[in-house]
Amino acid sequence: MKKLLALSLLLSLFACSSMEDLVEPAELAPESSVKPGINDSFLNPELKVETFLPRFEGESREVFAQREAIVAALPIELGDTVADIGSGTGAFLGPLAQAIGPAFGGGKLYAVDIAPTFVEHLAQRATDEGLDIVEARLCSERSVDLPKHSIDVAFICDVYHHFEFPRSTLKSLHQALRPGGQVVIVDFERIPGASSEWILGHVRASKEEVIAEMESFNFKFVEELEIPGLEDNYVARFRRR
Repeated sequence: MKKLLALSLLLSLFACSSMEDLVEPAELAPESSVKPGINDSFLNPELKVETFLPRFEGESREVFAQREAIVAALPIELGDTVADIGSGTGAFLGPLAQAIGPAFGGGKLYAVDIAPTFVEHLAQRATDEGLDIVEARLCSERSVDLPKHSIDVAFICDVYHHFEFPRSTLKSLHQALRPGGQVVIVDFERIPGASSEWILGHVRASKEEVIAEMESFNFKFVEELEIPGLEDNYVARFRRR
């Protein structure tokens, strides 16, 4: 009887815990930075939004020039809750909000960034442009800091290579996604001998390495999306396991 009681108690404990809440032994040790200093310019308290606007929202930036086509290819349905991870100056706020639909449809757009100055700018931009479904939120270098099971789609554009602690960040993203939730990563093709010296020095992982990392962090690779006009960037879609 004692053995049966102990077994019953053990099964009850497992039933009360989801697999994503279990801590693996490897996660007990703090994760080390995969690229120290990659976000120093964004964490600078004297950051000026005006400095980044031409860089992020210039027509010479191909993801900005093709932003409408990129958003049209995303797995967003009317009324979804979407997170723009690393929203920066908010280049995608308008197209994403349009894809989600009006507030009375129940959808929401989280504009998430690690830079307080960017978050203030995002909130003001949403107000100025009448995007009432947008909520600007500050995150950390180790977490997207979103409520558990709160989003349907995560959009990560030219930001994955800025994840200094990818295991921790993606664990938090996995928890924020609803079952069956999706992640779309837009990032630079990193091909030695073909990519620019800037990309090779700035971007730490190739497309194949990013896909492998995502798979190891409990996301299933679904497909690579073909977006006309993108030459330096790829678009990969994943689903939460």
